[in-house]
Amino acid sequence: MTNNDRLKPYYPIILAFVLVTGMYLGSVMMSIKFSSFNNIKSSLFNIDFNNYDKFNDILNYINDSYVDSVNRVELVDDAIVGLLHKLDPHSAYITAADYQQMNESLLGNFEGIGVEFRIEQDTVVVISTISGGPSEKVGLRAGDRIVMVDDTLIAGVDISNEEVMKKLKGPKNTKVKVSIQRRNIESLIDYEITRDVIPSYSVDIAYMVNNEIGYIKINRFSATTYTEFINAVSRLRFKGMDKLIIDLRGNGGGYLNAAIQIADEFLEKDDLIVYTEGLNRPRSYAYATSIGDLKQTPFVILIDEWSASASEVLSGALQDNDKGVIIGRRSFGKGLVQEQIELMDGSAIRLTVARYYTPSGRSIQRPYSDDVESYYMDFYKRFFESDDTLKQVLDTNKFYSIGGKVLYGGGGITPDIEIKINEDKYSDFYSTLNNRGLIYEYSFYYVDNYRDSLKTIYNDANNFNRGFNITPKVYTEFNNYCLSEGVSRERTDTINSDIIIKTQMKAYIGRNLFSYESFYPVIHKIDDTFLKAVEVLSDTAIYNAN
Repeated sequence: MTNNDRLKPYYPIILAFVLVTGMYLGSVMMSIKFSSFNNIKSSLFNIDFNNYDKFNDILNYINDSYVDSVNRVELVDDAIVGLLHKLDPHSAYITAADYQQMNESLLGNFEGIGVEFRIEQDTVVVISTISGGPSEKVGLRAGDRIVMVDDTLIAGVDISNEEVMKKLKGPKNTKVKVSIQRRNIESLIDYEITRDVIPSYSVDIAYMVNNEIGYIKINRFSATTYTEFINAVSRLRFKGMDKLIIDLRGNGGGYLNAAIQIADEFLEKDDLIVYTEGLNRPRSYAYATSIGDLKQTPFVILIDEWSASASEVLSGALQDNDKGVIIGRRSFGKGLVQEQIELMDGSAIRLTVARYYTPSGRSIQRPYSDDVESYYMDFYKRFFESDDTLKQVLDTNKFYSIGGKVLYGGGGITPDIEIKINEDKYSDFYSTLNNRGLIYEYSFYYVDNYRDSLKTIYNDANNFNRGFNITPKVYTEFNNYCLSEGVSRERTDTINSDIIIKTQMKAYIGRNLFSYESFYPVIHKIDDTFLKAVEVLSDTAIYNAN
């Protein structure tokens, strides 16, 4: 137990002691020193309680009198966390280290060596190198094991992802030495890599589903998202795209302006996109301009429980303006606007100052109380509920789109077409494999053993997607691997489970060989939400009905 943990139960006692001491300070001589009390001259009534710095007094008292040594910086950090925690679920204190890392993902780049890695059995394994990045230039390959960094052993020492990134990232033009172990080579290979700016993309993939439907997956909203999106649309149009699926599932948000810019592409001039309002922040509106180039393009947006914030702003703006069709499951319901203030030590505070509202007046934020645990537990319970149940609860909280379509408030965006989770579709065997990550693990080891031959046979993503299949021999080896991990197949397992498992295996193998170009086109074959989107876009009557 840390000193801070031991101290926490005594906070109320300390606070009471400070207050009592203050009341008697004018008549009782005491040796305890309080910073604010030094300014008291003759009477308690000279104290300006509106400006009384109680927090600093308590800190000084703890620092001067606590039975053990304390870390004042950590105490302040913990106190700030607790203070913001009491306000709402999304006001937050961010340490200097976390602040830098969070900004990197939103700015669309970072400085490092340009590898994607995974820790397997206490070993850092290179999954892929960034095309044109520093690691690729010096010769690092997918499958290499990073054993040492700057003469420090990092293999077999129970290192974390954060610690690895800390060692590999660094300012542009600085150098880092890495020693790697490569399959079929006995000795370590040493590289000196000069760090550089590495792009971080928010659009995972853009590909043609068929001759007319394009698909774009956006994983977050960063400073570069709008440009990435427009470039992706341009590439797809060149290939014949005239209908579009935008996948926002798992997208937790990011820069609001990026979502507004994308919404602008589909809306008419002066259509309302979103507005914000808070007690100390006047109402602020965002309207569409005339620059949009996708106004006549039929489209579907995919959302789920993990779609939040900017994802909900984009979905809500288009739904309220009767544009496109929203398919999936009710979104997270994060509609609080945070204003970020950087502090002198490099840390930051994100304070909620307003709420997001869709054009019809729906608050995106779902209800919350002081109990943050209940807030997130409610989210998990909702994961297993049908939106039909939610609509009954929210029936009195109705709003209407521009065209008169009924919309539901109460937080989050309710899709036009709900895709329920079909638990009967998955066997216990599959669920166990998936929860333990065994499908991914076996796929990783399979690629690790046969990477060179697979790359030779299937030299690009398209050839892999068309030609690779999980053979009976490979599937038998996989089941034996599961047995070795203590998971046995039951006779009640269905053929449907086999299809799902084999498809996931192929998708993971393709991901490790050819990145997302061989992941999404494969996994979409068993993705009910995606398949519904294709059906809707392929049938004009269904599309117009929604």
